[in-house]
Amino acid sequence: MSDYVYRRTYRGPLRAALLDWAGTAVDFGCMAPVRVFVEVFRERGIEITVEEARAPMGVHKRDHLRAIARMPRVAELWQLVHSAPCTEADVEAMFARFLPQQLQTIPQHAGLVPGILEAQAEFRRRGMKIGTCSGYSREIMALLAPAAAAQGYAPDCVACATDVPAGRPAPWMAFRSAMELGVYPMAAWVKIGDTPADIAEGLNAGMWSVGVVCSGNEVGLTQAELARVDAAARAARYARARERLLQAGAHYVIDTLAEVPALLQWIELRLQAGEQP
Repeated sequence: MSDYVYRRTYRGPLRAALLDWAGTAVDFGCMAPVRVFVEVFRERGIEITVEEARAPMGVHKRDHLRAIARMPRVAELWQLVHSAPCTEADVEAMFARFLPQQLQTIPQHAGLVPGILEAQAEFRRRGMKIGTCSGYSREIMALLAPAAAAQGYAPDCVACATDVPAGRPAPWMAFRSAMELGVYPMAAWVKIGDTPADIAEGLNAGMWSVGVVCSGNEVGLTQAELARVDAAARAARYARARERLLQAGAHYVIDTLAEVPALLQWIELRLQAGEQP
C-alpha cells in the first residue's frame, strides 16, 4: 500500500468574487439592521444595546433575532418582563415586525461604501464574475440591489438567506452563486465580508475568505462618526475588528476595499504555488 494520497490541485486564476452587502459594499458601518433590531425588541418591552444588536450580524435575520433573544442578559430580562422565556412564536412575531421596518430604512442606507466601484472595475478587468449574498431577505434586496445599481454597482447575481435552506455560516448561498454563475472550483472564488459569519460561510464553501474592517459591523460607525473619533480610539476599534475576523479564520483582513487589487494578486500567487483555501 502506498504511503501517499494524491489529489488534484487547482492552480489557475481567481474566477469570481462573492461579496456581502451591508457593511461591505453598501451601508458604511452596517447601520440599517441595527436600529431595527433595537426597535423590534423595544416593542416587546426589552431594551437591548447596540452591541447586543450587532453581535450576531451576518446571519439570516430570523436567526439573528433568535440569537439576541438567547443572550443571557436578554433572556433574563425577557423572563422578567413576560414571565416566560422567549419562544419560537415570539421570534416569528418579531421577524414579522422586522421586515416592514427594515424595508422602510433601506433607502436611507443604500449608499455605496468607498472603493466598491473601483473593486468592481478590478474584478471586471481580471475577467472575474461578481456574486453577492446577504442575510437580508429577497424582499429587502428587491429594494437594495436597484438602489446600488443606480449608483453603478451591478454584480452578476444576488443570493439571499431566504433563497436557501439555511443562511450563514452554511455555505448554501455561496454554492447557489457558483451554480448560477457557472464558476468552479470553489478555490477559484474569493469571499469578502465584514463579519465572522461571512468568514465562516466562505470557509465552509471552500473559498478564500477575506474580512474588511473600516466599513464593517465590527467597527460599527458611519463615516461621519469615524471622523469624530480620535486616532487612538479609532485604532483600538480597528484592532478589535481585525482580531475578531482573524479569529474567525479569515485568510486575509483588509482595512478597505482599496486593497482589493493587491489582495487578488497575493491570492493568485498562492494558487500558482499550489496552495488551497
